[in-house]
Amino acid sequence: MKTILNEQQLAIIIRRLSHQVLENNINLDNTVFIGIQPRGIFVSDQMIQVIRQLVSAEKVQYGKLDITFYRDDIRNQIHMPNQTDIPFSIEKKNVVLIDDVLYTGRTIRAALDALLDFGRPAKVELCVLIDRRFSRELPIQPDYTGRSIDSIVSQKVKVFWKERDGKEEVVLL
Repeated sequence: MKTILNEQQLAIIIRRLSHQVLENNINLDNTVFIGIQPRGIFVSDQMIQVIRQLVSAEKVQYGKLDITFYRDDIRNQIHMPNQTDIPFSIEKKNVVLIDDVLYTGRTIRAALDALLDFGRPAKVELCVLIDRRFSRELPIQPDYTGRSIDSIVSQKVKVFWKERDGKEEVVLL
């Protein structure tokens, strides 16, 4: 087990990602943030806390998206659905999708399919904590990246969160 990010590095990266997203979406009137269930919401919850400290909290529209039934491997494994909570329209909005690890791109493809059930966004940007660059199966790239890593297929990236695991770090198994 090799540590990629410790707790302090993780906090710094989340702040940086929050600032980068705000820099490109300074007027939040037409921008919404959506965390991908289940693991992306740990990143998105922390980013939204930072963003709400930087701008008026009521300007920040934040939702959570469950992609369970949009996954192309739904028949291969048992998946427990999570809750989708998007209490606003995404029609003609700039959507910032937030996830923890970008690996093959299949989770993001499922999220894009699921988003279309809520309307047609003007633009979708992708923000990820970890980008496993050379593992893509689909032509999907992040707009905002916390850390890019090179790993082999047999390795796994695990993100630990205090709320769930009692510690915060990213490791390579």
